[in-house]
Amino acid sequence: MESTYYDHGTQAERWERAQQFFDAEDYAGAARVLTGLVEEVPEQTGPRLLLARAYYHSAQLRRAEAELRIIVERDPVEHYARLMLGRTLQRQARPAEAERHLRIASALAGDFPQE
Repeated sequence: MESTYYDHGTQAERWERAQQFFDAEDYAGAARVLTGLVEEVPEQTGPRLLLARAYYHSAQLRRAEAELRIIVERDPVEHYARLMLGRTLQRQARPAEAERHLRIASALAGDFPQE
């Protein structure tokens, strides 16, 4: 198997490279690095969440949704994943589904309406 720039190096080096791509707003490049990393360490939330964010910012909304649903299924109180899932569903014109996740994210963050 031929190694490419995107899958070259240790997991830590690829994680750093993915973050650099993401910070440079090269979301497709970040996703290329993160896809392999997530396959290697599927139990880790950090790479999967950054992959979902890269998909979201590159308008690959169905892919973002799939990654976020995996995170929320594994960790129902992961508030940022809930927030991102709600926003992803909103961008797909699915407001009823989005509202549930946005309310849960808000509650988990401690954002309660003032009476």
